[in-house]
Parts: sequence; C-alpha cells; structure tokens
Amino acid sequence: MIKILLVDSHPVVREGLKYIFNQNTDYQIVGDLGSGIEIFEFIRKNHVDMIISEIDLPELNGITALRAIKKEHKAIKIIMFSHQPEEIYAISTLKAGASGYLSKNSHPTEIIKAVNKVRSGEVYLSEKMDKHYKYTDASKSRTRLFKRLSTREVEVLKLLSIGRKNKHIADELDINEKTVSTYKARLFKKLNVNNVIDLVHQAKHHDLA
Repeated sequence: MIKILLVDSHPVVREGLKYIFNQNTDYQIVGDLGSGIEIFEFIRKNHVDMIISEIDLPELNGITALRAIKKEHKAIKIIMFSHQPEEIYAISTLKAGASGYLSKNSHPTEIIKAVNKVRSGEVYLSEKMDKHYKYTDASKSRTRLFKRLSTREVEVLKLLSIGRKNKHIADELDINEKTVSTYKARLFKKLNVNNVIDLVHQAKHHDLA
C-alpha cells in the first residue's frame, strides 16, 4: 500500500482527491495539508511514500518545499498537481526534484495512472508534454547509471532482481553476508530507493535486470 500526503490550499480539492484514492485499497491517504510549511513537521512524524502538491501554496510555495523535501527525504516521490500551465512549470518542477507533473484539468483516471507510474520509478508527464520533452533517454540513462554503479554492485543488483536472498548472493559471489548488506545499502542510496521492491523496479526500468 502506498501512503500518500495531499497538499493543497483548497479543502474541496483535497476531499476530491481523497475520494478518488479511497476507492482503491492500494492507496492510503495518511494526511492532507493546506500549506507548504506544514509538510516538514508531518513527514518527520509520519511515514509518507508520495506527496501530491499544488505549486501555489500559502507561506511556502510548492517548488521551494519540493527542493527542501528532496534534500532530506530523497525516497519520497513528489507529484506536482497544479492549475498552472504545464508548458511553463512541468519541466522546472522535474528539474527541482519532482517525479511528475499533473494538470488539474486531468481526468481522475489520469491521476491514478500518474501515481502508479511514479510509484514504479518512472517520471510522469502528460502525453502532450512528453512529445516535447523526453525526461529520460534510455541509452544515456543506462550509461550514466553504469558509471555510478561498481561491477560488484551491478552483480548484486542482478541477483536481487531474480529473487536471491543475502545468503545465496554471498555464496554465489564468494563474499560474506555483511558485505552483501553493504552493497544493498549503496544501491538503495545510488538508485534513490528504500526497499528491495523499488530497487528491482529501478533495475528493470534501466534494463539492468
């Protein structure tokens, strides 16, 4: 179950989003806030997998909040959900650390699609924006990723991706289990995930598994 925090200054928007997500047990709305400044205390006290936030927020705008959140909580995925024109704001929010940009003109099914895509480690943009801007080029992405991962890390990643446990990986690579755990921790950090399921998703997304 993915735990989602909603941030929007309009209660009717938050209630509408809650209604959409509450139709499916895959999602849990763990909170809804009316301002950007409230986010930081909330995520310090509660586990949050994803934030869906408007750009225009009282006290602290969504993009400023986004940058600050990603510095301290890299594993949290953030989708900007805004009335602002996507052709102006979508790319800048992605560069600031967002995993997606969704217009408030979107159909409810598109909201679910965006969340599921971001959940799997991909970036969400509308079809129109995606035609103008490719956020990830597969070959370049793989090249950059291989440069960041050591040979041993890639080996551990591949074995994790086919379901091997730490003990089996240690035996297969002739290393001890503690070393396997160290490699896993490095992979979590480098691929910006916090569990093996998301790690495998990232590996498959980058054709590493």
